[in-house]
Amino acid sequence: MAVIRVHDKSFETYLSEATILQRVKELADSISRDYEGKRPLFIAILNGSFMFASDLFKQLNIEAELCFIKLASYKGMKSSGNVVTSIGLEDDLFGKDVIIVEDIVDTGKTLHNFLPKLVHQQPASLKIASLLHKSEATEFPLELNYIGFDIPNKFVVGYGLDYDGLGRNLKEIYQLI
Repeated sequence: MAVIRVHDKSFETYLSEATILQRVKELADSISRDYEGKRPLFIAILNGSFMFASDLFKQLNIEAELCFIKLASYKGMKSSGNVVTSIGLEDDLFGKDVIIVEDIVDTGKTLHNFLPKLVHQQPASLKIASLLHKSEATEFPLELNYIGFDIPNKFVVGYGLDYDGLGRNLKEIYQLI
């Protein structure tokens, strides 16, 4: 098991690249079956979900659209408690099938605050795909329709997730030691 340093912290391998990519393929297959004959709009939450969204999108067997929005609540290793929207959603969602793509759902606060803005636009359907879910940390229950991995309530980096800006480029996911 590899150990890496990011800033002042040590992390060990938690999920290998092969394990992640296999699970992303399984999620894409499931979404493709569920949305056969439809053209869903994927809304990827930046910055963390960019790798997951890219790999998921490449594996889909259906027509689909993709856009990005930036929501943030983390500073360092702690949630700031505030959800900040930095880049707004420009697509009209009325009557569309929408799938939110998240890197990780822990407390659920970010999506809990964001979902009403989407519901207000009256999409035909609204689902959530999250690569990681920290069910132990959930304070704002959400219906997660597609979950890659349920993980312990430990800080993770890699595959798009960062610690103060570093670690996003790692192919694996590493867990704080």
